[in-house]
Amino acid sequence: DKQVLVRVVYSGVNPVETYIREGQYSRLPELPYTPGSDAAGYVHQVGSQVTSLKVGDRVFVSGTSNNSGSYAEFVATDSTYVFPLHPRLTFAQGASLGVPFFTAYKALILRAQTKPGETDLIHGASGAVGTAAVQIARALGAVVVGTA
Repeated sequence: DKQVLVRVVYSGVNPVETYIREGQYSRLPELPYTPGSDAAGYVHQVGSQVTSLKVGDRVFVSGTSNNSGSYAEFVATDSTYVFPLHPRLTFAQGASLGVPFFTAYKALILRAQTKPGETDLIHGASGAVGTAAVQIARALGAVVVGTA
């Protein structure tokens, strides 16, 4: 089994979860439903095929197998969604990494293939994804122009 059980210390709150709670999202989940896709905490248990994590590791979760559940005390998900949390980061910071940073990463690195010296215009640079995009673009050596 490749699943990991994480004891949640902090949960990330993303806009899509507010839309779901308000009933305004295009794909509403079946009830009962526990919101949340991002979290940070400690590995509580690992499946027999998980070799990269061990009980007690500080981790962050970005997405879950069914894209929900991180608002709970524990979240079970495939190990591909669980990442080590750097010692310099708090659990609160770790819980805020998933959706914003992976979205920005996909946009800037996988799609735009940002290169050093390029100028990147980042709309919404004051939001979670925008802030992540500014940091990633600067780390890549790009010149960043942002809008709020």
